[in-house]
Amino acid sequence: MWSKYDGKVPDGKILIKDRIADSIFQQVLLRPDEYEVLATPNLNGDYLSDACAAQVGGLGMAPGANIGDFIALFEATHGTAPKYAGQDKVNPGSLILSGCMMLEYLGWDEASQKIQTAIERTLDQKVVTYDLARQMPGATKVACSKFAEAIVSNL
Repeated sequence: MWSKYDGKVPDGKILIKDRIADSIFQQVLLRPDEYEVLATPNLNGDYLSDACAAQVGGLGMAPGANIGDFIALFEATHGTAPKYAGQDKVNPGSLILSGCMMLEYLGWDEASQKIQTAIERTLDQKVVTYDLARQMPGATKVACSKFAEAIVSNL
């Protein structure tokens, strides 16, 4: 490819980079902009997705999607966190952003963008749940419901 196409991926083509697990783990941490899609077996995908989530604030902010040819499922990447059930504590960002991905899948890009912008404004205001507050000096730590209310007020 490098000699034939001057180091650039031709239009309509996909570059596949085969990597062993330890190599790709380092690369997603040091050079994440070089990767758009990772196709992995389940176990490798699990720890790689957690490492990628850490780069955007943690599992509480990383959206998830399983998209097939005819069906798509959108979900929080972190699971249900049953030990926090009923405590109004966990970060709803992952689930909200998964909803944004669903809206984009349905072609409702404007609605998705408005929600994403509201989340960005809320983060800029440093109104966050406990998981983000511990990483953000000067943050105001709020409950899950208050974080959601702040996002809604920024819509």
